[in-house]
Amino acid sequence: MSSPRTSIVWFRNDLRLADQPALAAAAKRGGAVIPVFIWAPEEEGAWANGAASRWWLHQSLSDLGERLIGLGSKLIIRSGQSLATLRSLIEQTGADAIFWNRRYEPAIVKRDTTIKETLRSVVAHVESFNGSCLFEPVHIKNQQGDPYQVFTAFWRACMKQQEPARPLSSPRQLPAPKQWPDSESLEALRLEPVVDWATGMRVMWRPGEMGAKRQLKRFTSGACAEYAEGRDLPDREGTSRLSPHLHFGEISPRQIWHAIRKRQGDAGEAAFEESAETYLRELGWREFAHHLLVHFPQTPSDPLREQYRTFPWARQSGEMLRSWQRGQTGYPIVDAGMRELWATGWMHNRVRMIVASFLVKHLLIDWREGAAWFWDTLVDADLANNTLGWQWVAGCGADAAPYFRIFNPVLQGRKFDRGGDYVRKWIPELKAMPTKWIHAPWEAPVAELTKAGVTLGASYPAPIVDHDWARKRALAALEQVKQQ
Repeated sequence: MSSPRTSIVWFRNDLRLADQPALAAAAKRGGAVIPVFIWAPEEEGAWANGAASRWWLHQSLSDLGERLIGLGSKLIIRSGQSLATLRSLIEQTGADAIFWNRRYEPAIVKRDTTIKETLRSVVAHVESFNGSCLFEPVHIKNQQGDPYQVFTAFWRACMKQQEPARPLSSPRQLPAPKQWPDSESLEALRLEPVVDWATGMRVMWRPGEMGAKRQLKRFTSGACAEYAEGRDLPDREGTSRLSPHLHFGEISPRQIWHAIRKRQGDAGEAAFEESAETYLRELGWREFAHHLLVHFPQTPSDPLREQYRTFPWARQSGEMLRSWQRGQTGYPIVDAGMRELWATGWMHNRVRMIVASFLVKHLLIDWREGAAWFWDTLVDADLANNTLGWQWVAGCGADAAPYFRIFNPVLQGRKFDRGGDYVRKWIPELKAMPTKWIHAPWEAPVAELTKAGVTLGASYPAPIVDHDWARKRALAALEQVKQQ
């Protein structure tokens, strides 16, 4: 039996030691602290971790376990129903307090509410904290007390709030219980793939808290200074690449916020000021995504704008969907993005918008098909961000891009991958294509194709759909919705 004062800290998507409110509360309370992770994918509803996310989770849990050992503690791993597991741990350890940081996915909110109400009759202290957002999503509302549906107004309201608090320090040590409860091995969760397809992800990423800190340092000391322009250019590392670290809570938005603010103060340059504010607005979009998910919990599967429920999606689109998934559409900027995703578990944000628009508007395939594919293949698959992004592109969500805004993938490629370097990196069969034709190889003279070793329909596919025809079809579909 542990000491009379024993706290359980339930780790979830907050796999860090610094600026970890639940862990800090347990450490401040005194007594033994028992860190716990529970693997219960069936409680995630339709949104259990996809394959890429499971790979990342394994690495992140391994890192957290090692870091806890450095504090004289350890991570207890269990699988099974969360409430039953927590009750069992309370009985085994004599814990009289349990702390966790809140999550905002609809199925998890419902589950956590039940768990909190139940455990308050079992232990003296049950408390949850905001550990993943700059502002508590339920607290930001308009003058009528309603949630915002336009980002600009939402972010303006956020900026009127008190500055996000400074990050909490990591505990220097965590008192251990007299006897540790049993723990499953991390390998027993079977999060990593049986067939090793994650080589590209291992090369590109270092999951875990230290990996997140290194990524933040790389960004603030380099790309952040040119973020306002560089964020749209996929051939360079112009973005923070912090999204998977944020999703798994290896770093908090408060840590990022104050690191950017500090860098602003150190730089004192107008150009840097613009880029820094642009990036902080991107953090604001993440806040907006969570705000929408909390207030409109149906949106992962249903359009926010009711009229889009009857949208006439294309039928028998399976082969088109597979071509998109494999990066075989014949549009180089689209295919490069989809291949980058498959190889690394990540895709540049500008390219995400291009490939999503292509699926929804050129192929007329339901946005939910794209959201499901991203969910399974992205290491930063986040329900709030994924939902906002896809509904934005499809024109059926809050602050959405109008449906008549249909990206021309050739023009998008020429604008944001001017030299074709991004396409050449991910589509080696087009490596020798001249820049003039790299984003529309079907327009190249036969002699140029032959010289580059490209045979359309063989070494590289011809476009699976004509842009002008697809655009007219998409607009006709929208008009049909309006008439209904």
